[in-house]
Amino acid sequence: MDMTRTSLNGHALNGASAAAAAPVDTRPGVDDELDRGQLELQDRHALRRVQGLSTELHDITEVEYRSLRLERVVLIGVWTTGTQQDADNSLLELKQLAETAGALVLEGLTQRRSRPDPATYVGSGKAAELHDIVESTGADTVICDGELAPGQLRQLEDIVKVKVIDRTALILDIFAQHARSKEGKAQVELAQLTYLLPRLRGWGEALSRQAGTSGGGNGGVGLRGPGETKLETDRRRINTRMAKLRRQLSHMAVARDVKRDRRRTRQVPAVAIAGYTNAGKSSLLNRLTGAGVLVEDALFATLDPTVRRARTPDGRGFTLSDTVGFVRHLPHQLVEAFRSTLEEVTDADLILHVVDGAHPDPEQQIASVRQVFAEIGASDIPELIVVNKVDAADPLLLRQLRTRYPDAVEVSAHTGAGVDALLRAIAGALPTFDREVSVLLPYDRGDLVSRVHQEGRILSEEHTGEGTALHAWVPPLLAGQLDRYVTAMR
Repeated sequence: MDMTRTSLNGHALNGASAAAAAPVDTRPGVDDELDRGQLELQDRHALRRVQGLSTELHDITEVEYRSLRLERVVLIGVWTTGTQQDADNSLLELKQLAETAGALVLEGLTQRRSRPDPATYVGSGKAAELHDIVESTGADTVICDGELAPGQLRQLEDIVKVKVIDRTALILDIFAQHARSKEGKAQVELAQLTYLLPRLRGWGEALSRQAGTSGGGNGGVGLRGPGETKLETDRRRINTRMAKLRRQLSHMAVARDVKRDRRRTRQVPAVAIAGYTNAGKSSLLNRLTGAGVLVEDALFATLDPTVRRARTPDGRGFTLSDTVGFVRHLPHQLVEAFRSTLEEVTDADLILHVVDGAHPDPEQQIASVRQVFAEIGASDIPELIVVNKVDAADPLLLRQLRTRYPDAVEVSAHTGAGVDALLRAIAGALPTFDREVSVLLPYDRGDLVSRVHQEGRILSEEHTGEGTALHAWVPPLLAGQLDRYVTAMR
């Protein structure tokens, strides 16, 4: 069977004949539904080149933080459901992840299968083809668009003869590059160790050596012990390190909880900015508050949450929290390790779900983010969809999003378009205050005047000879402290 290979610049290449197709099991009940027009024989036994995945060199050198040697990688994906366009979009996202990690993408290939091969992910024949492609391109790494089992990882490496990593390991590597705070670094290390623990394996005899016992004395002086293999020793050390990291993170979470409780006590509404990675969340935070948060055209540029104050057009104060971005198939280890950080989302009064309007498949991003909301218990929190990057979006896609999400707000954090409408929408979605008060505060109670400005919504303010006259909406707790200064409503 001939396999047509299309180069990344769009020109067709005449490829050699592919390996003969494996015999198809025609017994009744064997993949009947899948074979009935869904999986053609040619699709199931061919690797398909995905166009546009080659990394241009200038795209890499413009990014300052990539100081390490660029790895040359080949991407491989297996798609079992959905359309070919869905599979291509997933591999394009893997390309962005690889470039963010500092890799040079040489090739991208997909294969249609009913399910990933349990032994080598792509099947032994396609793994041999992949080995030939790795040799011809000079790649030193293969990245698989999925999470590989330890056995799949080992067997695929044995065939292709270069390093193989999966999507989860790639995302963990990006997190490790971008972590800056002590808490962020601890969270990433915990996630990496959780992923590594079941994947420890010996390299030849390196991890299978056993320390000599007191009887045999094979290890010599100082090495006689209980007879642990090096693999067992490494597992024990990793478990000890993970326990220490969990203790550290639990202590760090206390400070975050204190700050969050202080905001709850003062009843300042909390708004969390969440969404897909690289959707423009940090840019939107900067546009709304002037926070000056790092903005970078790279996936997972933000790992440490940032909280800033903002005000609605009618003067109500609220907090805005910038959170880590989500991605399809977000590794479970990361969700667990970053649970304390994601509490900024679960404890919010309102979630600004930022969507990349310039992405070719924004609805898939929305579904992936909502899946993470369900995992962290944030599904019941009020959600306001914000379609960002409308200045670069496809008008047809925008019309589809308007039809599907009529209450969504369209903005451009880059140009500032739609930001005023977004602030009005936030004001309408925030919890309402219960008490309207009219008070005359003495000049020695400037602390209360300041709290009314921070926590309430001022309707009128006047400085008189006796003090500051305020007419405002305030939270119930603050209203109780103002009761002794209440005057007649004007």
